[in-house]
Amino acid sequence: MSAEIHIAGLEKRFATATGDVLAVANVSLDVAAGEFVAVVGASGCGKSTLLRILAGFEEPSGGEVTVAGAPISGPGPDRGVVFQDYGLFPWLTVRENVAYGPSRRGMSRAAARATADAHLETVGLTRFAQRFPGELSGGMQQRVAIARVLANDPAVMLMDEPFGALDALTRSDLQVQLRRIQRAEGRTVVFITHSIEEAVYLADRVVVMTGGASHGVPGHIRAVVPVPLGDDRDVTAPAFNALKREISELVHERTAAVA
Repeated sequence: MSAEIHIAGLEKRFATATGDVLAVANVSLDVAAGEFVAVVGASGCGKSTLLRILAGFEEPSGGEVTVAGAPISGPGPDRGVVFQDYGLFPWLTVRENVAYGPSRRGMSRAAARATADAHLETVGLTRFAQRFPGELSGGMQQRVAIARVLANDPAVMLMDEPFGALDALTRSDLQVQLRRIQRAEGRTVVFITHSIEEAVYLADRVVVMTGGASHGVPGHIRAVVPVPLGDDRDVTAPAFNALKREISELVHERTAAVA
């Protein structure tokens, strides 16, 4: 289940009524197999655009983007995407939502059900398998969304602010669960977030993006910050907060002109 993301010289242009806008430029990044990379930055800096290109929902205007050595030509089962809004089918039960992907790939009904049940156990929702999404809290629905992605066995998980709409306690609980699952299964994760604390808690490296339309320059990578804190991370520890301060300064400093 190894995967590696390679991005070199990525550009993305969008057509507008007044002409093309260069939204993202000069983005280059390698993500190793099994690595957890968080991307932070102000609104409009290109974080979600980068993720949508990795997911195959948007085509790059220039540069190279590959996963496991293969160019991205559209959405694929090697990449699972988790959004903030869950995206569950309200007319299906929790188990049916999680089993949907395996069933579509040709897995037998019994095997898809067993796969769904295994991943519902992973996210702690076994006893809610017969419920419908509308009967669950937001945090529980997001756990279903994560289980649904895991059931498709993607090498890469792409997560676009998945915990952004949740209360603080639920968000903290899901962060712990995600770190446990990612470490246990060795999946490659690219995680978009506005929360610097969340990025430092979860990631092996934090990518700081800056720029965007409000700054008058394309979105680009300002810095890539390693997080050498190990797995037992304490958000109150001096080393943790020193990294938070370093990344916060990078996020908020005046945007430099793109070379």
